[in-house]
Amino acid sequence: MKPGPVWTPLVVASFPKDKNAKFGEGYPIKRPAQLRELAPAFVFLASPVDSSYISGEVLA
Repeated sequence: MKPGPVWTPLVVASFPKDKNAKFGEGYPIKRPAQLRELAPAFVFLASPVDSSYISGEVLA
């Protein structure tokens, strides 16, 4: 997985407010990912039933 910027509590705590407001603007979607948006892909790739034949892919 290579999602780019991801919005987490650590991001909020690590950056000043003005930088938080601009976090992720430089990426094509113009905002950071939310964890709930990424979780289904992680679950899919971790499943031995659904993704047993997948290798060498990058989800961005």
